[in-house]
Amino acid sequence: MTRVNQAVIDMRSDTITRPTDAMREAMARAEVGDDVYGEDPTVNRLEAMAAEILGKEAAVFVPSGTMGNLISVLSHCGRGEEMILGDNAHIFYYEQGGSAAVGGVHPRTVPNLADGSLDLATVAAAIRGNDEHFPVTRLIAIENTHNRRGGTVLSVEYMDALGALAHERGLLLHVDGARIWNAAVALGVTPARLLENADTVSACLSKGLAAPVGSVVAGDRDFIRRARRMRKQVGGGMRQAGVIAAAGIVALDEMVDRLAEDHARARVLAAGLDELDGVSVDLASVQTNLVYFDVTRPDMTALDLATALTREGVRVIATGPQRLRAVTHYHISGEDIETALAAVPDVLARDSFEKGDGIVYG
Repeated sequence: MTRVNQAVIDMRSDTITRPTDAMREAMARAEVGDDVYGEDPTVNRLEAMAAEILGKEAAVFVPSGTMGNLISVLSHCGRGEEMILGDNAHIFYYEQGGSAAVGGVHPRTVPNLADGSLDLATVAAAIRGNDEHFPVTRLIAIENTHNRRGGTVLSVEYMDALGALAHERGLLLHVDGARIWNAAVALGVTPARLLENADTVSACLSKGLAAPVGSVVAGDRDFIRRARRMRKQVGGGMRQAGVIAAAGIVALDEMVDRLAEDHARARVLAAGLDELDGVSVDLASVQTNLVYFDVTRPDMTALDLATALTREGVRVIATGPQRLRAVTHYHISGEDIETALAAVPDVLARDSFEKGDGIVYG
């Protein structure tokens, strides 16, 4: 266990993780070539490995999950066509409307339920008929785990049912699997089984798996050929990318199973917060490594609490006027959780505090 900064317990996100020693060593000795020509052996190995783990025919390495989702949508949908997704989906909420701005793909949103799922009947009703007044519906996109619903996990049964609905109606199913590894670990199934009835997935390597950069997009070979073209079009073609792909290989080899530790620490954190006056937690939503909690002290906002905790060496992020998020990851130990839980009631008990000044994420 290595703390990024011994003075700070940083739980803003699992994106702040740093590469392990094994990753740094693999990066230093990585065999490389020009990936745009398909000649980087380390990238090729990562892509083959990821495709096998995710249960798909092929994969392509991309710099970010946002790019992974974007090229997936662009590979499935043409300009003026439509995808159905949740109104709290990361693709819709946090990715600058890239699919519409870059690809002219129309987003048709339906409500995300409390567990992050989409009601199947509502999805079915949202699919457009053959009418010249409407966009042509091509794609359904789902997020697993679901960030804005607390890191909740969508079950194998639900994923199968959503895939079946898509295919019965002649549509495709894309999974924003930024934390698909967390979902699989929480459910005790392989990623391949969880994605069996999905057509494509974008899976992040740089969150809980601690690689320094990158995601993989996986699907059938024809889709991946289109996705490579789209990657090039949006500026994602990389050259000697094996230097970073090497860390992704270590991430898949060594970092997936240990996510259960992060989940356990998140439950400890949530249970501890739930016992405090001045904050509240929906314990049922804490299923993986994300803990959302609300400030209930009337004169304090989420930014106020986040600012005060930063002064105490504990970093969390405000996601709404009263809502905060804490994320457990590779650099957060059990001792760190205890330290953070000791800091929160101290801050909440103060008669006065510095008003928060910063950005609300979301």
